[in-house]
Amino acid sequence: MNLFGEAIAWLTDPARLEGSYALPTLLAQHVGYTVVSVLVAAVVAIPAGWLIGHTGRGREVAVAIAGAARAVPSFGLLVLLVLLLGVLRIPEAAVVTFVLLAIPSLLAGAYTGIEAIDRAVVDAARAMGMTERQIFWRVELPLGLPLLVGGIRSAVLQVIATVTIAAYVNLGGLGWPIIQGIPLRRFDQVLGGALLVAALALVVDLLLALAQRAAVPAGVRVHRATRPARRAAARSEAAASPSA
Repeated sequence: MNLFGEAIAWLTDPARLEGSYALPTLLAQHVGYTVVSVLVAAVVAIPAGWLIGHTGRGREVAVAIAGAARAVPSFGLLVLLVLLLGVLRIPEAAVVTFVLLAIPSLLAGAYTGIEAIDRAVVDAARAMGMTERQIFWRVELPLGLPLLVGGIRSAVLQVIATVTIAAYVNLGGLGWPIIQGIPLRRFDQVLGGALLVAALALVVDLLLALAQRAAVPAGVRVHRATRPARRAAARSEAAASPSA
C-alpha cells in the first residue's frame, strides 16, 4: 500500500475517534484557536483600518506595522512568549502569536477596501449633505466590504496553517498527529494530519470565497455584469459609423 493509502487508512481507523486525542477533539481545538485569534485580531485591526481608510491618515504607520508583524517568525514568537509568560499561560501565548499573525491581513483589508472606492462617489455623498458617519456606514463600508472579507479570508487561512505549531507546546489541534508522528517515523500519521489541515483550509476558503462574492453590493454586481455588453455595443457602433 502506498503512503497516501496508508494515510487514508489511518484517518478512517475507528481508533481515531476515541481518547483525548481523537480527531474530532483535535479539529475542535484547531477551529477554536483559529476563531478566537481572528476575532481578537479583528477587534483591534478592523476599526483601525477603517479609520485609516476614512481619514487617509496613518497609512504609512499601518504598512510598517503590518510588514514588521509579517516578518516575525510565528514559531519563534510562540516559544519566546511561552518562556516569558510561563508554562501556566501557554494558551494565552499561543493566542497572542496567532493574533499578531492575523492583524496585518485584517488591517490591510479594512483600509484598502475604503481607499479603493472612487473618491467621486464619496464627494457626491458629501455634496448630498451626508455627515461623515453617514458616508462611512452607507457608502464606504458597503463598497469596501468585499476587500475586507478578502482580508478576513487571508487572515483565517494563515492562522489555520499556523495553529499546527500549537502542538509543539502541547495545545492539541490538527498539528498534533504531525508533531507526534515525525519522531516516531509514522509518516502515514504525518500525511494524515497534513491532509486534515489542508482539507480544513480548503473548506474554509470556499466558504469565505462565497461570502466575499456575496459581499459585493447588488448595484456593483449589475454594473460589472453589464460593462462587457456596453463595451461590445460601443465597439459595434464605432465599427458601423462611417469613417471621416
